Amino acid sequence: MDMKKIELITLQTAHTTYQMGVTPEGFLLQLYYGPKTDDAMDYLLTRYDRGFEACPDEMGTDRTFSMGVQPAAFPVYGNGDYRTPAFSMKDENGVYGCDLRYVSHEVREGKYEIPGLPAAYAGESKAQTVDILLRDALTGTEVTLRYGLLPELDVITRSLHVENKGQGDVYLERAASASLDLVSGEYDLIHFYGHHGMERITERTALHHGVFAIGSKRGTSSHQHNPFVVLADRAADEDKGSCYGFSFLYSGNFSCEAEVDSMNQTRIVMGLQPEMFSWRLAPGECFDTPEMMMAYTDQGFAALSHIFHKAIRHHVVRGPHRIGPRPVLINNWEATYFDFTGEKLIDIAREAKSLGVEMMVLDDGWFGHRDSDFEGLGDWWVNEEKLGMSMAQLGEKIHALGMKFGLWIEPEMVNEDTDLYKNHPDWVYQIPGRAPVRSRSQLCLDFSRTEVVDYIFEQIAAVVKAGKVDYIKMDLNRNIYDVYTHIAGWQNSGMILHRYVLGVYRFIQRLLDTFPQILIEGCSGGGGRFDAGMLYYTPQIWCRDCSDPVERLQIQYGTSFGYPVSSVGAHVSTVPNHQTGRITPFETRAAVAMAGSFGYELDLNLITEEEKAAVKQQIIDYKRYQPLIYEGLYYRLLPPDLRRDVTAWSFVKEDGSEALMWAVVLNPHCNSAVTYVRFKGLDPDRRYRINDSERTYSGQALMKAGWPIPALTGEYRTWLYHLTVCE
Repeated sequence: MDMKKIELITLQTAHTTYQMGVTPEGFLLQLYYGPKTDDAMDYLLTRYDRGFEACPDEMGTDRTFSMGVQPAAFPVYGNGDYRTPAFSMKDENGVYGCDLRYVSHEVREGKYEIPGLPAAYAGESKAQTVDILLRDALTGTEVTLRYGLLPELDVITRSLHVENKGQGDVYLERAASASLDLVSGEYDLIHFYGHHGMERITERTALHHGVFAIGSKRGTSSHQHNPFVVLADRAADEDKGSCYGFSFLYSGNFSCEAEVDSMNQTRIVMGLQPEMFSWRLAPGECFDTPEMMMAYTDQGFAALSHIFHKAIRHHVVRGPHRIGPRPVLINNWEATYFDFTGEKLIDIAREAKSLGVEMMVLDDGWFGHRDSDFEGLGDWWVNEEKLGMSMAQLGEKIHALGMKFGLWIEPEMVNEDTDLYKNHPDWVYQIPGRAPVRSRSQLCLDFSRTEVVDYIFEQIAAVVKAGKVDYIKMDLNRNIYDVYTHIAGWQNSGMILHRYVLGVYRFIQRLLDTFPQILIEGCSGGGGRFDAGMLYYTPQIWCRDCSDPVERLQIQYGTSFGYPVSSVGAHVSTVPNHQTGRITPFETRAAVAMAGSFGYELDLNLITEEEKAAVKQQIIDYKRYQPLIYEGLYYRLLPPDLRRDVTAWSFVKEDGSEALMWAVVLNPHCNSAVTYVRFKGLDPDRRYRINDSERTYSGQALMKAGWPIPALTGEYRTWLYHLTVCE
């Protein structure tokens, strides 16, 4: 290949370079993504006759160039590339194929926005946008590849803007937000799988020839797979090695496919799930894909996590609760379940307030005829007979205690024995002539329809206004099935699920616009919709429905790879734990919950006086350490592998002047060996006091030799170490 004819497009961040090249024929190639360089990386391209590979027409008899083996910046189906495409479409006659060629590109200051979808934001002086225009000559379809640069964070965002400028309809069958082709190297894919009650479990898979795929077809990002993955060198670990992170800012169906081809090249494609996706674009119509946020580092997983933690805290999460202190709350769910009255709630709140809790949250069961999960969902009128008072009176009484007041909602679902369903049976997803597939005795409301979203919003907003509600926990307790809408022309199921997610986003944004000071916590049976897209609207998400701290050690470990601690909803619950029956020390339950947005999930009237004193101290400690927990660098020191004796994690101030480390004993033994935990992120040239001790220790010693964890008997004992620099 004549390298002189390659036009370079180079994106630079503080420490990384992302470079593409345009061939004379208009093919956009991926040249390089890695440590920062000023070199032209087109020398990496090669040309050989690859036998059966397909060659573009303009190559004539030259069989040395094929998109089937060249590294594509945006691979499409229709130009000779048989590998996993990022983009595929068909014309109005049902013929598949497109050939997107480069037209132009422009660089502008500031970060692009995406109408109706979450996207990272930044001040104009802090970000750049690069738009690359591609066109399919036959259909007139234009695709703008949007790249957003947050240079200081080494973050690059990606999205597509597709416009039909032709004369006939086209159908988008696959529209991924990002892809990456790497011409050499052997990689592992780290992904986070699970199920309800046990989400985001870490799994590292060596990529081999063929395709490895994860994703969701459940209508949400799901408990089963998370839309955050890491592509890593085989030797990469927490402290060293090259790794790429990809976070999809979307709360619906997604797909991530990693392919190693016959030439040992690796491709990763991530974006909207192509199954049950087919988006019709009439002439003049546009489509925007959700955003992908990606980053690279050669410093290992901890450094990669720090990039995403900062990016989400400062450039995704919005509003008054973005970073600052959030109230310590108590939720009545595991204290009462559906069996409560207004006076019982006030009794719980009064005791909680005396111990330092700042907000009372009323969970499920306050509306309609809702005394079990078989009934009531969709009838968002306050059950005053059950409460013994109105929502306005309950909110007033809670506020009179000096507490904030929160409320649980599940706006996207409906039970059949409700006024809403009886009056509007066409508002649910249900295929005509087929019996519905139920889950948790619920059906899904059609949130792709504006009138449905507006009706639910007006009902819930009236209650929020009456109770002067400060906080909402927004839940979703089933996956979507029976996808069908009664809107004429929309029966194509390939459009409905994405429109559903847009409806959910529209609902939450309207809540934020109407009640700008409100704090919303996302939830979907715990962590079934834990993604960066939801964090654009809700600064925190209930991490999982299992409140057992030992179980949560694993889920919070996996979550920490791509999401900041400030986004993790975590509570102290009672023992025996309601989900596992496990008995753990009160201090351990608090330690695990402090690695998140701290709260309680029990009746504090029923605990001992000693435990009440502990609650007071826990809240004091949490308020003291909250800035460090939320803004400090998070380190996974020892993973929560139950084959280990100890797990440990820490928070370190960026300048190294303060650190906080927790260690939990997983497996006590008779005459056990000592576990030494090596700190990370300290200043090797400074000395530290530990828990205000008189003796000091060098940062270098604590990081190289470690700190001994006392080998005491008793399951799941916890140790807290607070380090401060000696000035």
